Formats: sequence, C-alpha cells, structure tokens
Amino acid sequence: MATEPTYFPRLAAERPDIALCRASTAVARAAEAHASAQGLGVGQHLVLKMLAEVGACSQQTLAAELRIDRSVMVTVCDHLESSGYVRRERNPSDRRSYAVTLTPAGSDRLRGAEAAIPAFLDNAFAALSPAERLQLTTLLGRLLAP
Repeated sequence: MATEPTYFPRLAAERPDIALCRASTAVARAAEAHASAQGLGVGQHLVLKMLAEVGACSQQTLAAELRIDRSVMVTVCDHLESSGYVRRERNPSDRRSYAVTLTPAGSDRLRGAEAAIPAFLDNAFAALSPAERLQLTTLLGRLLAP
C-alpha cells in the first residue's frame, strides 16, 4: 500500500545532515546517469573542466581540488588518456609527477558535455526556484569551504 511519506520529512527537518546525505545521493545518481549518457563519467567531466579552466596540472592537484580519491583519479586519467582527451607527461619541475594536459579532442568533448548541463540542472533542481538554487549553491559553498 503506497502512502505519502510522513516520517522522513520530519527526520530531514530535525537532521539536516541526513537530509543532505540523501539529497546528495539522489543528485549524484542523476549526475552519473546524465554524464554516462553524455559518454563521460562525472569525474572525467570535472577533470576536463578543470584543465580547461586552470591549465595543465598534476594528478595530485586534480584529486585534491576536485575532491576525488587519488587512486580513483589514476583510473579517471587513464580513461581520459586512452580516449585521447588528455595527455600525461612528466612534470619538468618534478620528474616524480605527471602534468595532465587537455587535448583539442578533450576540449571538443568538454564543449559537448557542457552544452547539456543547463538542462540537466534545471531537471535535477526543478523543485527549487532560481533564487532557492542560488541560495543552496551559496550555502553548500560555505559548507565546503576549506
């Protein structure tokens, strides 16, 4: 028998940590499904986006800035490199690390993926007004600040 949820809304009001975890999981699943339909994982998309905006950097920097586990970042970069979207070269200032660079093919792939983001965001956050989305973004930024 399907009924309207009564307990979880009360729990979410009392425990914003639980509400945020559940909302994060739902949005993360939607983002992965969307990114997969675009031919990139979320992590891959974020790496391409960061490289386009800040230029070449190490895998360690990408992992730290994007908050992706370092071991996962290796796999992300392996896939992007095998697809021809990035190039890894020894970092001339630190031969122990690699500089990851966006390729022209990666720039093209990123442009295509970015074009689909506004519609995804509108769908994923349809329950919020534009002002509420801005407020949410601001509050999350404060929670995630170093």
